[in-house]
Amino acid sequence: MDIFLYILIGVVAAAAGVGAAVFYQTRNAKTRAKLILADAEREADDLRRSRELEGREEALRITAEAEKAANQRLAKVQSNESRIKQRELQLNQQQSENARARNEIEAAKNALDAQTANLDARAAELDRMHSQAVEQLERISGLSSDEARTKLIESLKDEAKTAAASYINDIMDDARMTANKEAKRIVVQSIQRVATETAIENSVTVFHIDSDEIKGRIIGREGRNIRALEAATGIEIIVDDTPEAIVLSGFDPVRREIARLALHQLVTDGRIHPARIEEVVAKVRRQIEEEIIETGKRTAIDLGIHGLHPDLIRLVGKMKYRSSYGQNLLQHSRETANLCAIMAAELGLNPKKARRAGLLHDIGKVPDEEPELPHALLGMKLAEKYKEKPDICNAIGAHHDEIEQTSLLAPIVQVCDAISGARPGARREIVEAYIKRLNDLEQLALSYPGVVKTYAIQAGRELRVIVGADKIDDVETEKLSAEIAKRIQDEMTYPGQVKITVIRETRSVAFAK
Repeated sequence: MDIFLYILIGVVAAAAGVGAAVFYQTRNAKTRAKLILADAEREADDLRRSRELEGREEALRITAEAEKAANQRLAKVQSNESRIKQRELQLNQQQSENARARNEIEAAKNALDAQTANLDARAAELDRMHSQAVEQLERISGLSSDEARTKLIESLKDEAKTAAASYINDIMDDARMTANKEAKRIVVQSIQRVATETAIENSVTVFHIDSDEIKGRIIGREGRNIRALEAATGIEIIVDDTPEAIVLSGFDPVRREIARLALHQLVTDGRIHPARIEEVVAKVRRQIEEEIIETGKRTAIDLGIHGLHPDLIRLVGKMKYRSSYGQNLLQHSRETANLCAIMAAELGLNPKKARRAGLLHDIGKVPDEEPELPHALLGMKLAEKYKEKPDICNAIGAHHDEIEQTSLLAPIVQVCDAISGARPGARREIVEAYIKRLNDLEQLALSYPGVVKTYAIQAGRELRVIVGADKIDDVETEKLSAEIAKRIQDEMTYPGQVKITVIRETRSVAFAK
């Protein structure tokens, strides 16, 4: 029982404690709630006042911006108004100036109309006076105006022809003096700088021996040695009564050189029989072929020409054993190449190309085969075959005017070839051809009316034409010389140039008795 009592008392006491605690907690919560509420009200007041301040500031800012924009628009409007006023003033001033200008133009137009009317009146008066003067002149001269005009035009034509002929002669003389001087300077300078010696070669070679006993050994028993030698070399060997000499005859200089060297080795060795002859000739032929190639290479190196095809080098070497009109072909080609280079340099062209074209211009004279083509065209085809440039091929083919010249190298090669071949001592021209050319020159000039006599002098370099003084006047002599020169240039082939001199003279003869 006591236990329950104690328990009950404990429970009551605990409940009382709990109630007190709850009471105190409730009172504290109310107090805190009041405090929180007061803080919230205070914060709300602060926030409201802050918002009010911000609103006032924003209103003030908007008001200031609106006033500023209004002021700017007002200033702009005022500026536009001032510009409009200024423009109105300018327009008013311009209108006044335009009115004044219209008045001035109207006055000038009136003055011009008055002057035009005055001029028309004067023109009519002049026409009337001119008609009167023409009628008076026709009455005095007895000629109509058309007849007088025709005579005046004819007189003026004659005067103009005379003046034009005189002017043309002056220009031609001046050009001729300048051109001759410059051309002579270039040609003489080129020849002086080259000045190579010319080798004279024939179609026969003389082989000298020590004694006539060797002739019998060369002929051999029943002529077998000489027959074997002729068969191996293709050269005719003439053994006659000429003391200490054997003549080798043949058109091919390479074959003649092979025969000469083979004879020299056979005579030096002393063993001469058909088998030995064939062996020596074959050996010498190989040596000559090597020498031809070496000569071509050395020539190309001496002239500074690079990149030649091996077959072209061989053809250049073969020119050493070829002659044209007694002039060694290799020497002629070297001389032409050097002349071409000098002239090309003087004229501002490429001297290397000119030297190359000059060296190769006569390769058509030494082909391995003999086609029926002129040597210039054959040389051009060989150059094209071995991939030479088109301007060089054209210069080779056109140096005798057999095709049209399409580059500046062609006339240079043509001129230098003529210089090298026509200079004194370069060639030995055939007498018959030389005489025929001189005769053709004289007959060509004699074919013109009024020509009395013709003389070809200075080895055909000058043609003097004597004309009758009663048949041709001084003006026609100029025309005659030009016509003869043009016809010679078109119809004849000649080295260098031909000077035509027309002579007209009057002779009066009397005898004292």
